[in-house]
Parts: sequence; C-alpha cells; structure tokens
Amino acid sequence: MKILVTPTSFGPGAQLAPKDKLLDFADEIVYNPHPRPLAEDELIPLLDGCDGYLAGLDFITEKVLLNAKSLRVISRYGTGCDRVDLDAAKKCGILVANTPGANADAVADLTIGMMLAIARAIPMLDRATKQGEWLRRTGIELGGKTLGLLGFGMIGKKTARRAAGFGMDVVAYDPYFDEVYAKDNGVSFNTLEQILTGSDFISLHLPLTDSTKNVINSESIKSMKPGAVIINTSRGGLIDEDALYHALESGHLGGAALDAYESEPPDASRPLYQLSNVVTTPHTGAHTAEAALNMASMAVDNLIEVLTTGGCPYLV
Repeated sequence: MKILVTPTSFGPGAQLAPKDKLLDFADEIVYNPHPRPLAEDELIPLLDGCDGYLAGLDFITEKVLLNAKSLRVISRYGTGCDRVDLDAAKKCGILVANTPGANADAVADLTIGMMLAIARAIPMLDRATKQGEWLRRTGIELGGKTLGLLGFGMIGKKTARRAAGFGMDVVAYDPYFDEVYAKDNGVSFNTLEQILTGSDFISLHLPLTDSTKNVINSESIKSMKPGAVIINTSRGGLIDEDALYHALESGHLGGAALDAYESEPPDASRPLYQLSNVVTTPHTGAHTAEAALNMASMAVDNLIEVLTTGGCPYLV
C-alpha cells in the first residue's frame, strides 16, 4: 500500500503512536514537502500510485481526484470536508472519512482564549509592554454578556459549557439543534437573526457550504449590536473580510478574532490584519498535543479500515 500523508503535524518527524501503526501497514509513505496545505497542481504528482490519502487542509478538487487513478480513500485529519469535492469523490468511487469530535476540546479552548484576548486587548498590551510602554486599556468582562453560537455541534457545545463558567448567557442557532443538551446546559435556541441582533460575542462553528458562505456580510453586520465581537475558529469563507474590515474600522464592531481566512495563508499586508482590535492565529485551533493524537488515531484507523474492509464508521 502507498499512502500520501499531508497534515503538517503528522510529518516525518512527528512522534505520534498512530504513525507507527500506519508505518506498519503501508509499504510506502509520501509526505507533504511544504509546511502548508497543498494546492491542486501540487497534489496530483504526490497522489500518483497512492491507495490511501491521509489529508490535511489541502484543496482536493475534481481535477485532483480524476488524476488519482489508484486512490480508494481520503481520510481527513479533522472534521471539515469543504475543501474536498465530495461529488467528484463519489463519481470516482473514492470514499471520504473524517474525525468528528477529535479536536472539539482544542477548538473550544481557543475560542474562549480569543474571546478573552479581545475583551482585554491581551495581544496589543503584550506588544506595548515589551516595547517599554505602560498603557492603560479599559477592557470588558465576559460575565453577564451574551454569547451567540452559530452552529451547535460538538465544538459549539463545548464552547457553551466553557462560556457558562464565565457567567455568560449562551444562545445558539443550528438547523439540527440539540434540545436535550441545550436544556441540560442552560443554552437557549435563537434564530439566526436573534443571534446577530442580540449577542455581544458571536462565535462561528458552522461548516462552509453554499448556504453558509459569507453568512457574516455587510447586511448581517449592520444588524449586530454596536461593539459586538466576532470569533471565527471554523472556516474563513463564512466571513466577508472586506465587510468585516469596514465595520471594525468604522467602530461599529468592537473586535474580531480569526483562526480561519478566505485565503490561507492570508495576505498579512491586508488592512484588516493591521487593526489593533483584530487577533489572528494561523488556523491552529486543532493544534494541541491531545487533539493531534485523537485526530491521528481516528484518521489512521479510518484509512486502514477502509483499505482492508471497504468501510468505516466515519464515512462522510
């Protein structure tokens, strides 16, 4: 078996127990030669002759799949599959699996960390203090504020439980709202419009689809409370970044924290990323030792199970 492995945290030097399992299973492993997700034309030669593909955040297009003549399975190292052309994979007879819930705690932790970073201007004050300045910046407390969750899957649920510990009022919108979990954890259902108009913090936990693309746009931003803060630890395409910049620059929004971008890596020279009330991280929500181990274990098991039995419990 020949396997392509592209997640940067699963590279040749990674010390993860599931990697040994994959090494024992595979006859040959091909690794990502770049410290970033791969583009279409980079993937095609790497997939030549591969039976399996343990995939990071690469752009797996129809052209890639049509050229992967021997490929039988794509095992996503993570949950989101918006960069995989699922229709093309189905036409090509290539199974796609993912690792739901494996990184939920890690992403929820980062979400809360970003909320605190914006509320207390931690990155800006850190930089100023290290440069010899002694600034006084009045922040806000999380307690008593409303956190609106757009998406109430595993990550949204874990974020809600953490926010409750800060005394926040948590409301959520999801087409498949889990009423039992919500009731047990003090979370109220709101419509999308109610989330936008009534929340002090809005945190995105949605998949990127045709219906969710640019769900945060100039019109939806206009309906938000003055001073509201947007947190995105999900997918970059959920936000119209030009509209976000204008709302932050004008002072209508109080801040934004971004772990995902319209284009990755983002163009660091864009005005949005120069604003002092914008916190940025390099799509690192799942990058904890615990999440890496969880995702690696599930992704390797999914890949091996599909290649040996023809299926697994986590097919998309």
